Amino acid sequence: MAVETQADRHVTDRAIEIFIRIALIIILAALCFDIVRHFIVPGLWGLIIAIGLYPLYQRLLKALGDRSVLAATLTSLITFAVILIPVLLLSGSVMEGGEGLLHAFEAGARDVPPPPEWVKGLPLVGSYSHELWTHASYNLKEALLQVAPQVKVALSWLVGAAAGAGIGILQFFIAIVIAGVLLAHENETRRATVIIAHRLAGDRGIEFTELARATVHSVTRGILGVALIQSLLAGLGWLAAGVPAAGIWTLLALLLSTAQVGIFLVSVPILIYVFFNAGTTTFVLLLVWSLIVGTIDNILRPILLGRGMDVPMAVIFVGTIGGFLSSGIVGLFIGAVVLVLGYKLLVGWLGDEPTTINLR
Repeated sequence: MAVETQADRHVTDRAIEIFIRIALIIILAALCFDIVRHFIVPGLWGLIIAIGLYPLYQRLLKALGDRSVLAATLTSLITFAVILIPVLLLSGSVMEGGEGLLHAFEAGARDVPPPPEWVKGLPLVGSYSHELWTHASYNLKEALLQVAPQVKVALSWLVGAAAGAGIGILQFFIAIVIAGVLLAHENETRRATVIIAHRLAGDRGIEFTELARATVHSVTRGILGVALIQSLLAGLGWLAAGVPAAGIWTLLALLLSTAQVGIFLVSVPILIYVFFNAGTTTFVLLLVWSLIVGTIDNILRPILLGRGMDVPMAVIFVGTIGGFLSSGIVGLFIGAVVLVLGYKLLVGWLGDEPTTINLR
């Protein structure tokens, strides 16, 4: 029978000690992740927003005499205003139609007030909605029985969508606050980023950090910037043509354009509505305007996407679309950054290969 030596006991004790340390580190990491996991998405958004807003922050910083906290606060407030104003206008437009009905039921009345005139002018669904609402104003019970199955499905979907949208808006507002904090502590944030990048990737860490920053800027300009320009131009055209609820259709166009679906899914039904409800001149002008606006992304995106980067535009575009399909809006940025970094690593790896290969 073998006798355990002092050296063997020392090795065993060291192995047990290392195992316990690793287990404690894993447990601590799991607990930390469980605590911060709800802030991962807002944190990523905060970093992305901070990078996107950095040029605005720099201009405000110079104008305010290098007062970083004030410049970051104003940057965050401007961002809040840009988001809140359209949301409030949209909410007011949606709630206006049901306000009279709510007051009527609160007063104990069973009669539904007649529909406002703008309902009849809604593209595609306006006539049907106006007719159904009018029917409800005369015989509410019969109208409800007529649409009961559709109302049940729609309400279930709306409750889920409203809950998801509420959480998303809350996370986005938290992300703006995080972005403001990162901008206010720009030097500390930059120093921490450099240290972490160097720890993870060595001497190339700083290069990869700069590449990730440039990629976020590129996606902001080439995807979100183009989507915003395209939807605003389309909305101005619809507003000039007298299309009802133009703000709602503009918001929908922004979402579709961001998802790279295009705005024609919105503009075509609107053109049909204008054709039947407006003059020939209005229709022709809006048709020409819609064709110009609908194709302007094909001109702007190649110019803005990938500008100033030593990476093919196709790599950024594929990363953006793939990231969006897998992770939603935040994937627009994460997918592009991951694919660009992967591309640079692949190019660097291939660059280390011999330039000539002897096959004999």
